[in-house]
Amino acid sequence: MKKEDIPQDPSALGKITKEICYAVDETGKYGTALSNGWEVKVSALDKAWQDVEQRIAAARQRVSDKEASPLLFFMELHVMDIPIVAAYTGFWKWQVKKHLKPSGFDKLSESRLQKYADLFEVSIQDLKTMKAHET
Repeated sequence: MKKEDIPQDPSALGKITKEICYAVDETGKYGTALSNGWEVKVSALDKAWQDVEQRIAAARQRVSDKEASPLLFFMELHVMDIPIVAAYTGFWKWQVKKHLKPSGFDKLSESRLQKYADLFEVSIQDLKTMKAHET
């Protein structure tokens, strides 16, 4: 692809970052150039974020129905899974699984709740009430 042919389609990440592409310059040598986005990738990224939003909504409903703890909501909101949460908090994976249940979450001490609150950058009260400070 020639440098002048690099796609510059607007994307959701266009204001945050640009993608490096390899292209041929006027002299025929390969080099790098920046792209604002490419329609195909923009569509795929938009679809992926729609899926994430659906998972967040489903998690919120499961917490409301007392099927899961607020921890599930924040994990979906931050696109994290059990191994990632365990690694950041220092809990074992089986402990995180236990804390995903309302009965396990309700028994957590303030210090353990604080570890989760620190991870998700919210207060303990916000953690318990699923109040997220989304940017």
